[in-house]
Amino acid sequence: MIIYGKQIVLHVLDKHPHLIEEVLFSKEIDKKIFSKFLKLGKKVIRLDNKKAQALAQGGNHQGFFLRLKEFEYSDISEIKEKNFILVLDGLTDVGNIGAIARSAYSLGVDAIVASNVKTLNNSGLIRTSSGAMLDIPFALYPNTLDLANELKQCGFALIGATMDGTDLKKYGKIDESDKVALFLGSEGKGLSKKVEKKLDLKVSIGMQHDFNSLNVSVAAGILIYNLKK
Repeated sequence: MIIYGKQIVLHVLDKHPHLIEEVLFSKEIDKKIFSKFLKLGKKVIRLDNKKAQALAQGGNHQGFFLRLKEFEYSDISEIKEKNFILVLDGLTDVGNIGAIARSAYSLGVDAIVASNVKTLNNSGLIRTSSGAMLDIPFALYPNTLDLANELKQCGFALIGATMDGTDLKKYGKIDESDKVALFLGSEGKGLSKKVEKKLDLKVSIGMQHDFNSLNVSVAAGILIYNLKK
């Protein structure tokens, strides 16, 4: 798995060096940074510009690449031991999930589950999340309704973001000891009616104007912040 870009490469070097298998550069870099990579004892490869562009598929690589071990998803049994988890129902957009992972990790969410999806672009998610996907437990689950049932059996209160939900201003914050799962649907479809029926509480974001088109990653940050503050 290849990741690229100076910020994410240095983040992995600092926080997750055990994941690095190869170091790849396409330009001269700072000697201090280069020495840190040499200390890993991993293979260092110099790329020409054509090869670098091919690896980055036209993205802004800044000359920095890493080949990492394949991403390992957390087991759902581990997720069930957490208190505040985020469930992404049917979301597949790399930019949105990456932004949500950054907000979730920054605001104290304990874990994320991507449900109703088979696969995700892991290298893209690591990059767009600025490495947060490596810092927070992240699991895949095939069926959102089954997941909702399992979480209920484990004592989770299920909260879902819907257009007709209760304004968060009317709802108190959750306690650190509460077991809560916040469900977010995709921008196009939202949560299914079957999943909505399993929710203990439906919440929404009160708007100042008649405009209901928040990006799902923006909505996620607002909801998490207000539930946690």
